Amino acid sequence: MALIHIDILTPKQALFFDEVAKGLEASGHEILATTRRYREAEDLLKLRRREATTVGEYGGATLKGKLEASLKRTLDLARLLEGKKPDVSLSFSSPEAARASFGLGIPHIIINDSPHSEAVARLTVPLSRRLLTPYIIPLRLWLRLGATREMIVRYKALDPIVWLRDYKVDPKVLNQLNLSPEKPIVTLRMEETYAAYLLTSTKGSQTLRVVEGLTAELKGKAQIVVIPRYEDQAPMLKERFGGEITLAEKTIDGPSLLAFTSVFIGAGGTMTAEAALLGVPSFSCYPGEPTIVERFLVREGLVQRQTRPEVMVKKVTRVLRDLDRYRKIGKARAARLISRMEDPVEKIKKTVAEYLPSPTKR
Repeated sequence: MALIHIDILTPKQALFFDEVAKGLEASGHEILATTRRYREAEDLLKLRRREATTVGEYGGATLKGKLEASLKRTLDLARLLEGKKPDVSLSFSSPEAARASFGLGIPHIIINDSPHSEAVARLTVPLSRRLLTPYIIPLRLWLRLGATREMIVRYKALDPIVWLRDYKVDPKVLNQLNLSPEKPIVTLRMEETYAAYLLTSTKGSQTLRVVEGLTAELKGKAQIVVIPRYEDQAPMLKERFGGEITLAEKTIDGPSLLAFTSVFIGAGGTMTAEAALLGVPSFSCYPGEPTIVERFLVREGLVQRQTRPEVMVKKVTRVLRDLDRYRKIGKARAARLISRMEDPVEKIKKTVAEYLPSPTKR
């Protein structure tokens, strides 16, 4: 039995790595999970009943804050790993896990579908033994960010399939948000405005302007659910829209909510991909250049990209008027795409096994 460290920093990673951990545990390995003080990630780990040691905190909205938090967390994480002595470390390009593992001689393996997050990639790819990535990401992008061809392992899937393939919908999410299944639900996810790759490019919130347009246009004809990304967004949304929207202030079962959602509007991130793979009519108002994953989903006809809020509102209204047809099309397209995907967890398990000591050396 090997001890495998997994560093979990975001809500997506909580969902993704919980499934990876289950696969590794089924193979007889022990998991040392770590996270940081970041509400959504910690809450999701609790919902998934995945124990994790909290090390450090999220750096916030400034580059200086991110740097200071990362430096302190690297030192604290290194102390933990030195004491626990894991055989392998896994992360979704965690700079702290990469640096601490490299410094202690622990093989570090990263999973990453986001070459647009260049700073994070440059801090992690060169310090890692393997990079696992979806097949749609061009190799040249990883080579430019410090990878070698030999270290790259590709899997034919998008990341959300890891937790969506066998997902069981929990209808309790409707009661938690006081929603009716008999009335259309429009769900919006606020954009990642604090990410390092958007700090200098984002001007205002596209999602906020879409919410304004929808509340004016729909006037109670649909239930509008807004999921904040950061704690400071919730008071602003509550003050601005009051009872016109349903605000998901606490961390919820996102995939279950999406299963009941009529139309989803995101910013090209994980929930956009989740909704698309569930066959939900989906839109993206991502404020920067579209990511590779978003472009792929647009080509597959599973996501519509629209950065003009007034046009977005008209398109959402059009979908709601003919919802059954749009959902039927979305479900069929999603099913065809999923049928072509493999299980990334198996690729990850196989890659991890390359770096585990033989039984005679343990």
